[in-house]
Amino acid sequence: MAVAAVLVLVAVLLYGALAAYLYLRQAQLLYQPNVSRRTLTATPGALDIPYEDLRIPTVDGVSLHAWLVPAGEGRPIVVFCHGNAGSIADRLDTIRTLRKLDLHLLIFDYRGYGESTGRPSEAGTYRDAQAVWRYLVEERGFAPGEIILFGRSLGAAIAARLARDARPAALILESPFTSLPDIAAHHFWYLPVRSLVRFRYSTVDAVEAVEAPTLVIHSADDEVVPIEHGRKVFDHARGPKRFLLILGTHEEGFLASGTRYTEGVRRFIEWALEAPLAVRAGG
Repeated sequence: MAVAAVLVLVAVLLYGALAAYLYLRQAQLLYQPNVSRRTLTATPGALDIPYEDLRIPTVDGVSLHAWLVPAGEGRPIVVFCHGNAGSIADRLDTIRTLRKLDLHLLIFDYRGYGESTGRPSEAGTYRDAQAVWRYLVEERGFAPGEIILFGRSLGAAIAARLARDARPAALILESPFTSLPDIAAHHFWYLPVRSLVRFRYSTVDAVEAVEAPTLVIHSADDEVVPIEHGRKVFDHARGPKRFLLILGTHEEGFLASGTRYTEGVRRFIEWALEAPLAVRAGG
């Protein structure tokens, strides 16, 4: 066999092996609950922020771990759906940032993340978000018109799916991708990933059925989810909508943007709820 033919064969075998690896390991590549060594000793209490430690059951027997950070009586509540990597213990900066808006905040871990039981799956993460919604409405007495759904990255797809079915007061999507096959095709352009990916997480399909006011937040500097994804999600949003352009990377855009971020979110919530929203000094 000629050398050139051998090289071609080796290249084909390596290409096939890589495609097979991505197909077989895609769940592990998508769901990354243990990317840091931080433990749940890192709580809002470490920032002198009062919080309530919660366990929320799902319809299929999973126990979700969550924190509820309280605000003033009669305030709306934000449900935060985080991204694919790490746990709520890695979101203390997010908690501190959103607390400046003086809204109740519930942040939770998907099944298989942090101290939540079970194993993550697409259907499972949707059930997790639904369980949190039921808990707030049935156990804590929040009306749907008092609940704001907020999702970042993978969490944007989960929040949008819940908003499609639950009719919240407002929906906030930060750094959303259009769908998992789309973002996978962007990063693995050299592989036929659209035929390999078993997960959908289609944010665009969900927002087309959401009637609540929607805010899309995205950074032009986002190196993980290009801003074109955010703009397409915005274009597909059906209800009243706004777009907030921020600065910085995928992980730290909300921090790098500072008051541009907090003021943009505050103004959107005021517009969505038609009520003034004071910003807590410091936070």
